[in-house]
Amino acid sequence: MGDTDPDETRESLESMWSALLGFADRYADLGYGPLAAKLRAGGPPPPRVQHTPIIIDTDIGGDPDDAVALTCAARTLPELALVLTTDENNGGRARFARHLLDLHGRYDVPVVAGADLGNTLYYVVDGLVPDDVPAQSTDVLDAVRKVCAGTDRQVRWVGMGPLTNLSTVLREAPDLVDRLVITQMGGAINYRDPTRAEHNFRLDPAAARSVVATAADLLLVLSDITFTEEIAINSGSDTYRLLAAAHAPEWARLLHTHLDRWFNTFHPSSMQHDPLALATALQLPFVDFTRRRISLGDDARMSLDPEGHFAWITTQADYPAFRSWLTAQLAY
Repeated sequence: MGDTDPDETRESLESMWSALLGFADRYADLGYGPLAAKLRAGGPPPPRVQHTPIIIDTDIGGDPDDAVALTCAARTLPELALVLTTDENNGGRARFARHLLDLHGRYDVPVVAGADLGNTLYYVVDGLVPDDVPAQSTDVLDAVRKVCAGTDRQVRWVGMGPLTNLSTVLREAPDLVDRLVITQMGGAINYRDPTRAEHNFRLDPAAARSVVATAADLLLVLSDITFTEEIAINSGSDTYRLLAAAHAPEWARLLHTHLDRWFNTFHPSSMQHDPLALATALQLPFVDFTRRRISLGDDARMSLDPEGHFAWITTQADYPAFRSWLTAQLAY
């Protein structure tokens, strides 16, 4: 494939959508009315947001995919502007995020300890943070406002955990609703356990329902496409061996230890849900998505619903291309 300019590609898509909609409207009486209706229902492509500030909202410290995603962002994205933690564990997740960012020299990125939902199960980084890493700020709304005030463009929000922080921001700062372009890892149309909602939605169903009903630009990276061993790191993976090498930098050794703890405590692999969500937020060409109406039940189980709220939802991914990208982000 030849070189392409993402901005030009996105602008071309928007122009084609507008032109086709105009044609369908003009010739509605000749049978193109249904086409116009479908085009309006689908809506234009998501807004162009390359190089705009990024806020990451993460439950880092459990499954290592969050730490891998934050490492990718810290190493390659100067526009990373803020890291929030959710499903906190007495501030431990925020301190771990701060330590990981510091290992990459990203002292410029503030970390804020967000919502604590009282869960302690998925936490495997005890003792991995030096004692001199202080507790982090807890004022989520102020930190988000500062990022938004620092630009006249939209701000990318990349959610990698429960939606509690995001729900709070959208509720308490409605003026920011149109400023945030949200990519959220979570939700599922065909979840592997049909008796319950996907993990991130399940931990705070009210927050998930609120966000789906409120967010202006929402793209959901569904578990339907992320829950696969095709994007997993395990003890036999090339990525794992890279992180475990004797000459690996300190941040890589930290990720390696984190992975080992997860393997020994919960599961023999770590599916890279959150790095795939990050790649989607960066509008990299690994993921296909469509705009559909969805609704959430009281427990946040998701379904397609012609009377529901519009959201972009992922439909498939190019796993080999994503794996190559991820390996390149972690090379040292």
